[in-house]
Amino acid sequence: MCYKIFLYVCLSVSIVTASAQKPKPIPIIFDSDMGPDYDDVGAITLLHAFADSGYVKILATIASTKYEGVAAVFNVLNTYFKKPDILIGVPKGKALELKDNQHWTDTLLRNYPHKIKKNDETVSATEAYRKSLASQTDKSVTIITVGFLTNLADLLCSPPDKYSKLNGKDLVNKKVKQLVCMAGGFPSGNEFNVRMDASASQYVFTNWPTPILFSGVEIGFTIKTGLPLVNNNSIQNSPVKDVYRISIPLS
Repeated sequence: MCYKIFLYVCLSVSIVTASAQKPKPIPIIFDSDMGPDYDDVGAITLLHAFADSGYVKILATIASTKYEGVAAVFNVLNTYFKKPDILIGVPKGKALELKDNQHWTDTLLRNYPHKIKKNDETVSATEAYRKSLASQTDKSVTIITVGFLTNLADLLCSPPDKYSKLNGKDLVNKKVKQLVCMAGGFPSGNEFNVRMDASASQYVFTNWPTPILFSGVEIGFTIKTGLPLVNNNSIQNSPVKDVYRISIPLS
């Protein structure tokens, strides 16, 4: 099951319907709790596929959890997809430290190349957001979050800095087109991403100044992914395949 992949269905529909010709790449910031579950690996894989096809430009990949090694895991995946220099951010203040219990993250770090080894080799999640947003044209950036809302709450509360004279909320309002958010259950429900940092979730949903497209957890319950990749013997030395190979039997 990979409910977070539905976000990219939404994104692809907006891309295809926007123009009969290939549009200008959409600038994307990807925010993920890369670790507790393995569906984030499928999500970032689709994001890189969109980037390779010219539909999006990945500005940053940002962790919403801060277990030691999460920055390196992002770097493994970005390197595998031939974009090793994508900006990576990790929370530096209060944040969850949830790691996978299937040990696929350890497998990736042991078996695949990555320049980043430690979280302190990266900028903070807030700095990654502010740097990325400040460099873009107004109302152009789509933020995709498939994890906790910790970073977005911190961004909204951030003061002016060397990247922008605007505070966080004003910077978001100026630069962001929409927030695409895997969160919640509809019409009602208790959902992991929302409840794990409930105070941040409440703050973001109350104060976010741009449109939000929600993907509820109920959408993905019937979406099954991974087995065709695991059973494809022509694909070797793939971190994505390894993650699904390890995790599906343990789900």
